[in-house]
Amino acid sequence: MKQHWKLLLNILTILALIVLVYAIRDQFKTTFENLFKVNAWALLLMIPAQFLNYDAQTRLYKSLFSIVGNRLSYRSLFRSTLELNFVNHVFPSGGITGISYWGLRMKGANITSSKAAAVQLLKLVLLFLSFEFLIVLAVFALAVQGHMSSVILVLATILVTAVVMVTAGFGFIIGSKQRIAGFFTYMSSALNKLVRIVRPNVHEAIQVDKVRLLFEDLHDNYVLLSKDWRLLRRPMLWALLANVWEIMTIYVVYIAFGEWVNIGAVILAYAVANFAGLVSVLPGGVGIYEGLMTLVLSATGVPSRLSLPVTIMYRVLNTIIQVPPGYYYYHQNLRQKPVPPAAPKGLS
Repeated sequence: MKQHWKLLLNILTILALIVLVYAIRDQFKTTFENLFKVNAWALLLMIPAQFLNYDAQTRLYKSLFSIVGNRLSYRSLFRSTLELNFVNHVFPSGGITGISYWGLRMKGANITSSKAAAVQLLKLVLLFLSFEFLIVLAVFALAVQGHMSSVILVLATILVTAVVMVTAGFGFIIGSKQRIAGFFTYMSSALNKLVRIVRPNVHEAIQVDKVRLLFEDLHDNYVLLSKDWRLLRRPMLWALLANVWEIMTIYVVYIAFGEWVNIGAVILAYAVANFAGLVSVLPGGVGIYEGLMTLVLSATGVPSRLSLPVTIMYRVLNTIIQVPPGYYYYHQNLRQKPVPPAAPKGLS
C-alpha cells in the first residue's frame, strides 16, 4: 500500500473533485444564466484581485518562516499556497487536511512537520485577528449610510468578541508547556472516547504525542515572538491585505451587476460566512456559505434578489479561477520528488 500511496491519493482527489462539482452543479447553472446579464469586463477584475490575494498570502508565509529562522523563496511558496488552497477546497475538514498537507509539503525545505503546522496555525490566527480592523471599518461604513441596526451591532460585537476570546485562549494554552500537555491530553482522551463510541475497534484515533509535539513547537515559536511582538507587524499587514483582496473579489461581482453596495455589508457577510464555513461538511462550505452571506446582506439592506446571484457567481467563478492551477501544482508535486524551496544565498 505504501508503494501506491500517490496513486491512491490521486484517486481520492479526483473523487473529491467530482463531489465538489456535483455539490455546486445547481450553482453552475445559475451562474451561466446570469453571465450574459452582467458586465463581463468588470468580472475580469476578479483575476488580478485573486492574484493579489495569493501574493499577500505568500508574503505572509515568507515573513512567518523568516521569523522562525527559515528563508524560503517567493516562487515556491506561491506555488505551495495554490496547492494548499486546492486541498482545503476539495477536502472539507475545517482546514485540518490543509495543515497536514502543508507539513508534508514543507519537508522538501527541511522544515519539520510540526514547525510547518505551527506557521500555518499562526497564519490563520493573524488572518482572523486582522479581520477585527475590517469589522470596525464595516460598522463605520454602515453607520455612515444609515444601515446600522441593533442586530448588525450585536453581530459585529459577537464576531469581535469571539475572535478575541479564541485568540486569548489559544495564546494562554500555548504560553506554557504544562498547559499544553494538560489541555491536549484531556482533549485527545475525550475525543478518542467519543470516536470509540462510533468505532469501538479504534483504540487511538488521535495520537496524543503527535498533537502535543505540534503545539510544543508552536510554544517555542510563541516564546520567540513574545520577546518582540513588533516582529509580527509585517505578517499582520500581509494578513490584512489578503482579507482585503478577497473582499474586493466579491465586490467586483457587485460592480459587474451594476450595483455599488455598502462595503461594510460585504465585509460582515464575508466574515460570518467564513467563520461558519469552517465547520461545514460539504466542499467549500457549499450551502452554509451562500445562505449566511445572503441573510447578513439582507439584514444590512442588500436585497436577496441581488445578493444571492452575486454570491453564487462569486463562488463559482472563484472556484474556476483557483482550483485548476492549484490542482496542476498539487498533481505535479505528487508526480515528482519535492525540490527544496530554499532561497538562493544572499536573497531574503
